[in-house]
Amino acid sequence: MKITTKLMGAAAALALTAGAGLAQDANPGLIIDLGGKFDKSFNESAFNGAQRWAEENGADYAETELANEAQREQTMRRMAERGANPVVVLGFANASTLDVVAPDYPDTTFAIIDMVVDQPNVKSIVFSEHEGSYLVGMMAAMASETGTVSFVGGMDVPLISKFACGYAQGAKAVNPDINVIVNMTGTTPSAWNDPVKGAELTRSQISQGSDVVFAAAGGTGIGVLQAAADEDILSIGVDSNQNYLHPGEVLTSMVKRVDNAVYDTFTQAMNGELETGISVMSLANDGVGFALDENNADLVSAEMQAAVEEAKAKIIAGEIQVHDYLSDNSCPAF
Repeated sequence: MKITTKLMGAAAALALTAGAGLAQDANPGLIIDLGGKFDKSFNESAFNGAQRWAEENGADYAETELANEAQREQTMRRMAERGANPVVVLGFANASTLDVVAPDYPDTTFAIIDMVVDQPNVKSIVFSEHEGSYLVGMMAAMASETGTVSFVGGMDVPLISKFACGYAQGAKAVNPDINVIVNMTGTTPSAWNDPVKGAELTRSQISQGSDVVFAAAGGTGIGVLQAAADEDILSIGVDSNQNYLHPGEVLTSMVKRVDNAVYDTFTQAMNGELETGISVMSLANDGVGFALDENNADLVSAEMQAAVEEAKAKIIAGEIQVHDYLSDNSCPAF
């Protein structure tokens, strides 16, 4: 197995790239993870990036949605055998399978989003989710009136703890005494698509005093945001800009530009510029951030925005170090 689960610093990671490949006759493919392409979160962001590329270039791409765990390997093989190149695979759960499949198709370039697979024909795209989560954690603490905020994760895996840890650090940077409640939905992939359980967890957190909840849970997060709106507390979306789902009630969204990752991969392949290796999308290159639009304009004060922008600049400059949960599987904030 050559799967890297503890990522190095962004500067070093970005240096690990191989030669460019593919050209204008590239025929890209996209394998969408469990939860579907209209999850209003991670998968949908990726789908939107692929659609943007297709529309701008008058081109087509192959697309497959996974329906269950058993389909992972056969889907990758079929996509490669039908001539798709590059093949973009969504989600960390595909890493072990891709590590096995990629060597069998050395002339196909694969890209995986959210995990590192150390194979010569794989581009690994990862995000600094802890940085963006830190910023929305600050916003949560500044908006909270109870001194308690909360987090609902999807599947209980280190990557989601990375979101939670960044969020808690940001909240405690604003208010060291704030209470941060953290719950995960489950331990199986079904945790990504259980809005009923997400709503139940949110109502439980509200009963403990939470008045701002951040969901990093795929389709489950739709239930979190709905329950928050029903109970008249603020929520924070994730991956895509989810502010529009409940205008005036979603404080912000921790955007993770999965759409750009897919769009850029397809474009680089078309231009013969696709490089394998590790690519890190962070605050510094707008890979993560927070969403401001007409749907949350009345919720984000000038003071709040100024504080978050200052913290963003300091994180980029290295003056604020946000602990990455994946570096040691621990969090100083909980």
